[in-house]
Amino acid sequence: MKIALVTGAAGLIGSESVRLFHAKGFHVIGIDNDMRKYFFGAEGSTQESLRELKNECANFINHEIDIRDTAAVSSIFSEHNRDIDVVIHNAAQPSHDWAAREPHTDFGINAVGTLNLLEAARQHCPQAVFIFVSTNKVYGDTPNRLPLQELETRWELDPKHPYFKKGIDESMSLDQCTHSVFGASKVAADIMVQEYGRYFGMKTGLFRCGCLTGPRHAAAELHGYLAYLMKCAILDREYQIFGYRGKQVRDNIHSLDLVNGFYRFYQKPRCGEVYNMGGSRFSHCSMMEAVQLCGKIAGRNMKTVYLEKNRIGDHIWWVSDVSKFSSHYPGWSVTKSTEDILKEIFRCNKDRWAKTGT
Repeated sequence: MKIALVTGAAGLIGSESVRLFHAKGFHVIGIDNDMRKYFFGAEGSTQESLRELKNECANFINHEIDIRDTAAVSSIFSEHNRDIDVVIHNAAQPSHDWAAREPHTDFGINAVGTLNLLEAARQHCPQAVFIFVSTNKVYGDTPNRLPLQELETRWELDPKHPYFKKGIDESMSLDQCTHSVFGASKVAADIMVQEYGRYFGMKTGLFRCGCLTGPRHAAAELHGYLAYLMKCAILDREYQIFGYRGKQVRDNIHSLDLVNGFYRFYQKPRCGEVYNMGGSRFSHCSMMEAVQLCGKIAGRNMKTVYLEKNRIGDHIWWVSDVSKFSSHYPGWSVTKSTEDILKEIFRCNKDRWAKTGT
């Protein structure tokens, strides 16, 4: 029996992972205790997503444990031992702003929780592939030192710069920059996942992601900006834009494109490998452009308010260079543009959000 263990199983990437690996014939063990509700309130809760997974996936079970609980994590790994073929670690505290409120909680989940999972895997299923969802925030605000030009609707990189054509690659330094508390806790986890691959020879892969999105995102103001932006468009809510004149650029990857990448890595794993992962030049936009797109799709002019102060450690311009992953796994590519994704978010959620407001 092949088992996929998925943390953050009811979240955006977790639920996509459960569905894909279940469809591939895996028995799936989830770990999810709905910490998103604690972070972001009822709007961020993943309970409805969990109910859907239980209804759709016959060979899926979930354990409502906290990954900071070393004994509880070890017990789950011990029960299934070497039947665990792949660990997909998505569980995290994901917000810049929230991390500064409770640094101990943020670091405990992001860094200590990751160590607990790595060590449990090393002790009980060292042959398993270990996939970790890291973040481009491990680079801190270093991208803001790039030569940027202000255009009408966006900041853009100087066309003469090596990153202009494909985006930012994995050679960018993590040092001597401001990360945010969230970024720092993810750096700690990121380096530890690499170390378990390089030091212990485990098959660990890290995906330093840009904006992850899709129709199943439990969108809240502090996390999940594209889905939350579309929710504001549907509900005629005011959306707050933080700094950079609303011209900050993000690349956006659909959850299924990312999880298809996970499956490719699982099929041909490496030890301690790092990949920048996102929408690349194929799927990216500025905040201003995203607002315009959401308004167009929803059929109304969006209400926005601009706050001059940007979030600490936030990026002005980020586009992921995914060519390293594409070269290691030919045949994989980003398939959905930002407009495709927003249309799907609108189509799948408009009636529910209009009815419930969450």
